[in-house]
Amino acid sequence: MSPTTRSAARTAENENGAIIAHALELGFDVAGFAAPDSLGRTPARFREFVALGRHGDMAWLAEKSDRRASPETLWPDVKSVLMVGMNYGPGIDPLEILTRTNVGAVSVSAQGKDYHDVVKKRLKQLGRWIVECFGGEVKVFVDTAPVLEKPLAAAAGLGWQGKHTNLVSRNFGSWLFLGSVFTTLQVADDPAENDHCGTCRACLDVCPTGAFPAPYQLDARRCISYLTIEYKGHIPADLREPIGNRIFGCDDCLAVCPWNKFARRATEMELQPRDALMAPLLGELSQLDDTSFRAMFSGSNIKRTGRDRFLRNVMIGIGNSGEPALAALAQARLKDNSALVRAKAVWAISRLLTGRDFAALRSQHAADEPDPQVRRERYQGLDHG
Repeated sequence: MSPTTRSAARTAENENGAIIAHALELGFDVAGFAAPDSLGRTPARFREFVALGRHGDMAWLAEKSDRRASPETLWPDVKSVLMVGMNYGPGIDPLEILTRTNVGAVSVSAQGKDYHDVVKKRLKQLGRWIVECFGGEVKVFVDTAPVLEKPLAAAAGLGWQGKHTNLVSRNFGSWLFLGSVFTTLQVADDPAENDHCGTCRACLDVCPTGAFPAPYQLDARRCISYLTIEYKGHIPADLREPIGNRIFGCDDCLAVCPWNKFARRATEMELQPRDALMAPLLGELSQLDDTSFRAMFSGSNIKRTGRDRFLRNVMIGIGNSGEPALAALAQARLKDNSALVRAKAVWAISRLLTGRDFAALRSQHAADEPDPQVRRERYQGLDHG
């Protein structure tokens, strides 16, 4: 498109409306513009979050905290930020599976194709179209860049940050994947969304691990999503039982939000849940080696966590299952190459066997164990018998 034609296009139609309309045509469910300086007190609250250590071992949050202060810090040329949301609403109640202790609960966000790939592909298409029609330059981001997406989405009118710190939409409830397009164009802003949480505290009260020190505050170190996805170490003993059968992520605070009465099931085909991830058997998952793990989770964001951390979570699920028959499958992991898996296998067995049986098993395997954490689990496990 020539500069003359491009200029005429900008004169003929409002860029805000045209760009948002095209975003919806590309498969996004909601879109809006925010000014780069619309974050208000959010950067200060984020710095406090990091200063209190509530980011856990997600070191990149602290290392790049200055770049999250505003979009202009990340890219000085940005004049407007387009925020988009893609609905991934589930077709069933995500909490129902928590009562089925022989299967693993996988977060709705991870049951389909990796949303990073799905959203970013559409964002690139949208960015190219914006440049072609209106000029300027663009940069697109999905989750992995130092962008405070949720407060920007609230500023752009997509929803508001609820008391659980996640975005809530009046039209889509809790279920929106977010992405952003930074542009050097000066595009009209959309009105920000007001907070509609009122006196409700359902999301705070449902959290099994007490991850919310106060409304609108999160301590990631106690968040099941953080522990089962981001955290690389041995999950603290006092948090294992509350995790239940959640083996990748947690939807509790999202699922109980009353605004989900307006939510709708996702229509994007690439985000539809895989049958194998809706209620996978813990026993079958416990037998995954690295090759079978990669094959099973090809194209899924679960693959990013890696087999060892995932099996760690599966062992915790088995330990919480109350199914003695699964003890033998956990026992098979006592020779696993990963100390992370071996340690949680010990914990699982200690929960499923009697004290005498566990003590006998411990004595059989204690002599050749090189990892101190696994040895500690063996002795601590006697307390569970």
